[in-house]
Amino acid sequence: MSPAQFIRRAIDLFYWRPLARVVSPTLFRYAACGVLTLSVDALAYALIYHFVVAGRFVDLGRVVVSPHIASLALVFPITFFTGFWLNRYVAFRVLPVATSRQLGRYLLSVAGSILLNYVCMKLLVERAGLWPTPAKCVTSLAVALYSYLAARYYTFRRP
Repeated sequence: MSPAQFIRRAIDLFYWRPLARVVSPTLFRYAACGVLTLSVDALAYALIYHFVVAGRFVDLGRVVVSPHIASLALVFPITFFTGFWLNRYVAFRVLPVATSRQLGRYLLSVAGSILLNYVCMKLLVERAGLWPTPAKCVTSLAVALYSYLAARYYTFRRP
């Protein structure tokens, strides 16, 4: 059994009948993969921040990067490839589309998520006057919906 099959079966153990009436198996697996990706992200960020960057500013010559931003930059590739792998092999399964093509589409959808996150936060906090924490919650819901739709109908769509 491959790691993807093992993860998929483990996720499917929690897909119970009452939930099946409301949520499709694909959406449920996508959400579970999102939780796994966020868990990997949080763990990797903590390890990199405390042990690699060690809470120090990083001098790149022309610019000095704060420790939290340097850690974020170092964690991004880990989270990016973890999310891609989980979505390709667990949530949406392998499709007869080249991995490189899907990876390019995934990069585009992640860039869209980052842009949407930025625009929503700017609009909700600076224009609408919403407090940052509720604005982040609303933004996260919008970005999660966008991410699922982009993954389902663009990145991992069936040919």
